[in-house]
Amino acid sequence: MSETNRIEYKSSLTKDLDLEKEVVAFLNYREGGLIYVGIDKTGKVLGVSDADSDALKIKDRIKNNISPSAMGLFDVVSEEHEGKEIIKIIVASGSEKPYFKKKYGMTERGCFIRIGTAAEPMPQMMIDKLFATRTRNSIGKIKAHRQDLSFEQLRIYYEEKKKPLNKQFKKNLELLTEDHSINYAGYLMADENNVSIKVAKYSGVDRVHLIENNEYGYCSLIKATKSVLDKIELENRTSATITSKERKEQRLWNAIALREAIINAFVHNDYTREIPPKFELFADRIEITSAGSLPEGLSKEEFFEGYSIPRNKELMRIYKDLEMVEQLGSGIPRILETYGKDCCQFSENFLRMIFPAKEKVTPQVTPQVTPQVTPQVEKLLEVIKGEHSRQELQNKLSLSDREYFRKEFLQPAIEEGLIGLTIPEKPKSSKQKYKLTEKGENFLRSGKSKG
Repeated sequence: MSETNRIEYKSSLTKDLDLEKEVVAFLNYREGGLIYVGIDKTGKVLGVSDADSDALKIKDRIKNNISPSAMGLFDVVSEEHEGKEIIKIIVASGSEKPYFKKKYGMTERGCFIRIGTAAEPMPQMMIDKLFATRTRNSIGKIKAHRQDLSFEQLRIYYEEKKKPLNKQFKKNLELLTEDHSINYAGYLMADENNVSIKVAKYSGVDRVHLIENNEYGYCSLIKATKSVLDKIELENRTSATITSKERKEQRLWNAIALREAIINAFVHNDYTREIPPKFELFADRIEITSAGSLPEGLSKEEFFEGYSIPRNKELMRIYKDLEMVEQLGSGIPRILETYGKDCCQFSENFLRMIFPAKEKVTPQVTPQVTPQVTPQVEKLLEVIKGEHSRQELQNKLSLSDREYFRKEFLQPAIEEGLIGLTIPEKPKSSKQKYKLTEKGENFLRSGKSKG
C-alpha cells in the first residue's frame, strides 16, 4: 500500500524525524490520519527493533511538543506486518484547530496541514481564520459550578488498572481550566454531580406505558457507564430456538455493537447542553440517544467510515486509560457490521441509534425484591400527591437543609425508582418537579394493606 492523504510512512523513529509536524498536519486535517513507523516510503516493511520503547517516546513527544493538547486525540499501537513489528499512530481530527508545534507557535513554521501525501506549512491567513473560529465552549474550558469535589471513585478505577493517580492527576487528566479551577469534565468525573442517567423500560413499542425507570446518575460518569452496561447486559437475554436438528441460541441484541453504542453515547454526548444520554428499552427495540449531532466538519459518510473527531477529548482520554474504549474510530464500524447505516438517526440536536430486537421482548418488569426503603424515603413518599417541586417537598417535610434533603430523601428515592422526574432529559431544570412512579405507588399500597 502506498502513502495517501490519510497514510504516512516513516522508516524509523530518530531524533531527526519531525514526527510532530506529521501529527499536527493530521490534527488540522478534517479526516485525521495514520502514521506508520517501520515502513519506508515505498511501502516496504522494515520493522522496529524496540516497539515498546519507541511507543513511549512517541507518546511523550506528542504530549509535550504540540499545542493545544492532543491528549485523547491519538493512539499509539503495535502491530505485526509480514512477521515484523511496526508502530501505528492513529490521529483524530481535532476540534481546537489550529494545532501547532509549541516551539514555533501559531506561525507557518509551527502549523501544518495535510495536502495530498505531504504535511505542508499552513498559510498565516488560514491560521488566523481557524483560530478566530476555534471552539471555546467545550467541557474542558467550562468552569464547574462546584469546586468542593472528590474523586475517590475515579481513583479506584485507575488503581484497578494499575494506573494509580498522583497528586497532579487533575492537571494530567486535563480536569482543570487555565486558571486551575475544576472544569466541567472534572465535574462529570467527580463522586457527586447532578447528571441524571436514565434507563427506561416500556411495555409496548411507544412511550405510553413505562414499567421501569432506573436511575444511575449523580456519581462519576465512569460509575454511571458501568451501571448502565450492567443493566442492559441483564436485559440482553438469550433466547433459544429448538429445531429437529439443533438448539440455536441468540441474544436480543449484538453484545459488541450494544456496548460500543452505549459507551459512544457517554463519551460523545454534548454535555454543554446539560442534557445527558438516555437509554430506552421497548418491546421490539432499544434506543440510545445522545445530545448533539455530528461534530462540525464531519460528514455522515465520514462518520460511517470511522473518521473520528472526539467531542470530549478529556473524557475520551479517561475512557481509554480505563480500557473502556479501544482504538479511535473503531466503534462505529463495529456497530455497522451488525446493524448497518439505517440504525443511525441524525437530527440537528441529537444522534440516536436504534437496534431492533431479535424477537419481541416480553413486557414484564425485571423481578425485584421489595425495595429497601429508609424511614426518610418512606416519609417523602407519603407526602407526594401529584407533582411537586423540590422546595415544595422540603416544605412539606419541614426541612431547611437542601443538601440533607437531597442525600437522605430525594436521591435514594430516585435511585430505587420510587420517584420520577417530570423533565427527565433536563434534571436541573428550574421547572423540574417530582412524582411517584408506578413502583412508588405500589410500595405505598402494599404498606397500607399490611397496616
